[in-house]
Amino acid sequence: MAGAQADRSVAQALLRAHFPVCAEHAYLNAGTNGPLADATVAAMSQELERELSEGRTAGGFARRSELAQQLRARYGELLGCAAADVALTTCTSDGLFIVLSGLELRAGDEILTSDQEHPGLLGALQALRDLRDVRIRTAPFAHLAEAVDAKTRAVACSHVSWITGELAPRELAEVGARLPLVLDGAQGIGAVATDVQELQAAAYAGAGQKWLCGPDGIGMLYVREDLRERLAVLRRGYTNFSDADLGLHATLHEDARRFDSFALSAPLLAGAIAALDVLEQGDLSAAQASAIALAGELAEALAQRGREPAARHAGTLVSFPSQDAAAERERLADAGVIVREIPGHELLRASVGAWNNPADIERLLGALL
Repeated sequence: MAGAQADRSVAQALLRAHFPVCAEHAYLNAGTNGPLADATVAAMSQELERELSEGRTAGGFARRSELAQQLRARYGELLGCAAADVALTTCTSDGLFIVLSGLELRAGDEILTSDQEHPGLLGALQALRDLRDVRIRTAPFAHLAEAVDAKTRAVACSHVSWITGELAPRELAEVGARLPLVLDGAQGIGAVATDVQELQAAAYAGAGQKWLCGPDGIGMLYVREDLRERLAVLRRGYTNFSDADLGLHATLHEDARRFDSFALSAPLLAGAIAALDVLEQGDLSAAQASAIALAGELAEALAQRGREPAARHAGTLVSFPSQDAAAERERLADAGVIVREIPGHELLRASVGAWNNPADIERLLGALL
């Protein structure tokens, strides 16, 4: 047992060394943006240097296509699905809008959501309400499954609550077997084990810049085949067509590439791949388990100090009360501890990643005192 723990400590230290920010800060904010790895910046710089010397059109389309297919396959592995089921997007919100706008719901149709959703999902729901007169009904996050009724046409909610770290109710998988279940995976993919088949998600939108530590402007969207076949594709461009040269007669890709976002650059794609290489240089599942355990230790320590965390599941997010969250976040930042405030809830949120160690937790606790 001691030997295994030592091996994990060594692996964690090697991983941490790839993230320069960790040398100076207790970086506990992957729920907003993961730390950038040295290899990520190097890969992006290399692509930019190539474009600088060779020109951006010298093999540019082929290079972007090659990198896109590599990244699509890697995201598919993390989601537990085939690469053909994955579209590349700019962010979680982008993917959620693609799916929800493509459902072609009519006036009076209902989408059920929860009381713990991020503006990234709420924005798409608001657009459906305001522009199509779709009814948006809200229920408590923990009781979503039982709130589904005969009027519900789809359920859209978080895989992991960005506010508290609670996981979506397991019972939603049964709902997903009969209704489109659209999951906001911004705090899921890369943070906790994610299997879209097990979740019974018809669609799962995730972020590349959060727990997967990619550059800003990259995300992924899983769309199950049965939903893909009936989802309207409202946004169409060059990369969405299998034969774009046919102009108005062009046909959409049969797979999830029909939903790809426009103009994802080679440096962006290369940076996202390099970030995954860093995270996966060891055992990613073991690293996630270690981060979850460390988050649990933080939650216990906060409770002992009178900062009882918000209700949560075994995950990587720990939200705890603060009398003035904005001011305290700034004070912690001055002390080298990077966390996030949750607007409107007087909560501070620590995001514990595989690169964090017990010293980061002690630094946070010490700064709070």
